[in-house]
Amino acid sequence: MAYPYTHEKEVRILSKHFGEPEARTVEGWKARGGYQTLSMAFEMGRNAIIDEVKASGLRGRGGAGFPAGVKWSFMPQDGGRPHYLLCNADESEPGTFKDRELLRWAPHQVIEGMIIAAYAIRAEQAYVYCRGEFFETTQILARAIEEAYEAGYLGKDILGSGVNVDITVHCGGGAYICGEETALMNSLEGRRGTPRIKPPFPAQAGYMGMPSTVNNVETLSSIPFIIQEGADAYRANGTAESPGTKLFCVSGHVRRPGNYELPLGFPLMELIDDVCGGMKEGRTLKGVIPGGSSVPILNAEECANCEMSFEGVIAAGSQLGCAAVIVMDDSTDIVKEVRRMVGFYAHESCGQCTPCREGSAWAEKILRRIEEGRGTEEDLDTLMEVTSQMEGTTICVLSDSVAAPVQSSINKFREEYLSRIRTGEKAGVA
Repeated sequence: MAYPYTHEKEVRILSKHFGEPEARTVEGWKARGGYQTLSMAFEMGRNAIIDEVKASGLRGRGGAGFPAGVKWSFMPQDGGRPHYLLCNADESEPGTFKDRELLRWAPHQVIEGMIIAAYAIRAEQAYVYCRGEFFETTQILARAIEEAYEAGYLGKDILGSGVNVDITVHCGGGAYICGEETALMNSLEGRRGTPRIKPPFPAQAGYMGMPSTVNNVETLSSIPFIIQEGADAYRANGTAESPGTKLFCVSGHVRRPGNYELPLGFPLMELIDDVCGGMKEGRTLKGVIPGGSSVPILNAEECANCEMSFEGVIAAGSQLGCAAVIVMDDSTDIVKEVRRMVGFYAHESCGQCTPCREGSAWAEKILRRIEEGRGTEEDLDTLMEVTSQMEGTTICVLSDSVAAPVQSSINKFREEYLSRIRTGEKAGVA
């Protein structure tokens, strides 16, 4: 089975075996060199693993981009209390579909990375928190874990090393908010999935009040390569501040949407025009949301020199996030699309914080009023004021996720809002 999303410019490390059903099995993964890193890791020792991951510069792939090795080093060095590793597979950000593919095509790569990570942070129990809608994916992962147990890669005394690691799959109930690490822990404990106030941080008091580390699927999938090839080999791709490769989920108005694994720092316009085949016939680029719907929109001019690294996208005026690249052409109704994004966040808000609960609902109502041709120019000032009060005032960043598309769209596409307000029609329509 050929994987449909490939391009000659890709550097396929994590996605190397996408489209190969045999790679889902433990024997198929071993035949591709899988699980060889376990013995290497156990011989290295915990501290050496953490140092190697630090040296690689691997940054979290869930959106925040925090250095993974540094996060691991926050875990207590003693073994007095149980430690936990939590794999965040609650991929729900609009525009994302990379973690699903990693679990679907290379589940043993994720498992192998989890075993090494669990050993490094002194965790004997690990959980994979899967998005509730991942039915097929969860079945594939559960079977892979069963096979790993049968082969002796999970459980007690792995490979005679004295290392014990158990992995349990937990399916969420379809709540976006449970992708936030502390809400994930609450949900895993059987409580309502609402974010916790920090501090204490998970490494101090996480799952069940014990030291815990939460890593994204893509982050953990990168670990076997780093242990096998070393930090320098990992840094051979990417930039100094953003090393390695990244899975870019490209959707929207391009000829070849899909998942593409490219070095961080890859030019955005080369991704769109070359890798993804350019815009659809007769259309021109209007804007791009480079990191999932929770980051500011870039207009066409800002896209021109944007490099897809953590620092490169910030320099262009947005954030890399989870690298969910949503491409919009000149047919896009910005008012409608922003209203839809805000409506998603209003629906998914847990309601714990007043600025988020009330602000997201009010923003959606005002945007819907503008979309329906009943808005006023004062509504734009109100939206800017309301969303400015939502930034940095809540426990988690869902509130900020509403502010980003609203403010960036008004600042960069104000005429489209004014056209809808003045004529009741989308800009450019008589």
